[in-house]
Amino acid sequence: MYANIRICCPLLFIAIPVWHYCDVTTLDEAKPQMPGHGSAGRWRIGSLEVLCALLLTALLLQDQLTSLLDAPAVRTGSTIFVAVCVQAMPFLVFGVLISGAIAAFVPASFLERAMPKRAALAVPAAGLAGVALPGCECASVPVARRLMQQGVAPAAALTFLLAAPAVNPVVLAATAVAFPGKPEMVLARFLGSLATAIVVGWLWARFGKGEWIAERALAKVQANEGQSKLSVFFGTARHDLVEAGGFLVLGGFAAAVLRVVVPASWFDSLKGQFVLAILLMALLAVVLALCSEADAFVVAPLSMLPLIPRLVFLVVGPAVDIKLIALQAGAFGRGFAARFAPLTFVVAIVCGVLAGFLVLGGLV
Repeated sequence: MYANIRICCPLLFIAIPVWHYCDVTTLDEAKPQMPGHGSAGRWRIGSLEVLCALLLTALLLQDQLTSLLDAPAVRTGSTIFVAVCVQAMPFLVFGVLISGAIAAFVPASFLERAMPKRAALAVPAAGLAGVALPGCECASVPVARRLMQQGVAPAAALTFLLAAPAVNPVVLAATAVAFPGKPEMVLARFLGSLATAIVVGWLWARFGKGEWIAERALAKVQANEGQSKLSVFFGTARHDLVEAGGFLVLGGFAAAVLRVVVPASWFDSLKGQFVLAILLMALLAVVLALCSEADAFVVAPLSMLPLIPRLVFLVVGPAVDIKLIALQAGAFGRGFAARFAPLTFVVAIVCGVLAGFLVLGGLV
């Protein structure tokens, strides 16, 4: 029974990105065709067929797949892969529900009136708004895209994307639990993450260009005449969930592979290497960060490292990690992700280090 579950779970998650390309693309392209130019009668593979094929493959090749997955590295990788997807999926669902609610129940005129007109004020306002949304980085991507489509300035929406998963009460409470007796870590993480979101937002407002973001992310939401608000809500949520879920799975797979490859002995070699520890922990945050609610429990046991490198991990992880880059590429385009991720990575390291020296007081 356990072997069947271990085989079927990864296959079920693999079906999600295939579902995205088989179903969502088909729906987007299902428009009236001119005579002689259509594809009537052409059979298309849907998610149901893909899922059935994967499950049938798992049943027919059960022995071969079981022996393949018996390798220790593969078992560890598959466990991490499933854990990343299972842990992030509830927050992703929460995010797409928020996205659907914005599309269905919040008029664009309200958002335009609520946000300050000047980017210098809209960016910090969006950063503080992130405190109110308990979610992870996966949830913030569809919400940020929906905010853009509703008329919110991209710089403000991106600030919210970075702030929401890092400064909300759930993340701060998890940090306090992971570092008992060190309330300064909670304050340092809050300041470092909020500063990262605001600085990146200001930089994007000053230097960012509209053509760097995919047109689908900036396309204004059209009035859904003839549709009830509930229909718009569920339709938007389903579309965003399928699209974002596919990139979450791809990012989770990459994170699982790299998590297995990175040896644990690396951490022991960082003793006394403060600058190297900061850089390596920042890079490992991109690879190993699972979810903003769980990151603190990942680095808290690494007592051989000073607090500041561990703080940098906590600031960088919710802002730049593999699955988040994949989600951003799917939502805003690969060109956007190629520019936004390096910018956020550098700013997060600087803000994390400065917050560490300010709150933690030096090489601790």
